[in-house]
Amino acid sequence: MRNIVLASRNKNKIGEMRQLVSHLGIEILSALDFPDLKEVEEDLPTLEGNALKKARYVNQNTGIPALSDDTGLEVDTLNGAPGVYSARYAGEKVTYQDNVLKLLTEMKGKSDRCAQFRTVVALVDGDKEFTFEGICKGEIISEQRGNKGFGYDPVFLPAGFEQTFAELDPETKNSISHRGRAIQKLIAFLGK
Repeated sequence: MRNIVLASRNKNKIGEMRQLVSHLGIEILSALDFPDLKEVEEDLPTLEGNALKKARYVNQNTGIPALSDDTGLEVDTLNGAPGVYSARYAGEKVTYQDNVLKLLTEMKGKSDRCAQFRTVVALVDGDKEFTFEGICKGEIISEQRGNKGFGYDPVFLPAGFEQTFAELDPETKNSISHRGRAIQKLIAFLGK
């Protein structure tokens, strides 16, 4: 594979993905390179289902192998929420900050702060479909720290670290993150 289309318009995610696979000689295109692609509704109940749905659509409409992911923040004391609804936890068309503030409100007074980020990456090339999962365990802190990263990064403290995802340098974050771990599995697969 020389080119892969990332089924995303999220510039943060696109940049992160390009950085993670740069050494493979694979060009990462994105949905931004194909303006006729429609936004795929993430309406399935699992991260795997949503990742496969998006990758299938992009592959069918571009003819190029497609890569998609769905990520959820799963908080133990909230019974796994926001989970598959992480991007729209505070509602539709909300900002990252809106979601973080809702999470912090939901976590007020909770002593169990354990959480994990989980990503499922799907690669679809015609009738060949593969999925790769990555998990990063940690906890939700009570106030935002750091200005790097995106999403829930300012309140997620990965296990074994004193810095939030938003405080870590991108190289360190990518080496331990849920998405980084899933992509490492993808890279190992592509390198075969």
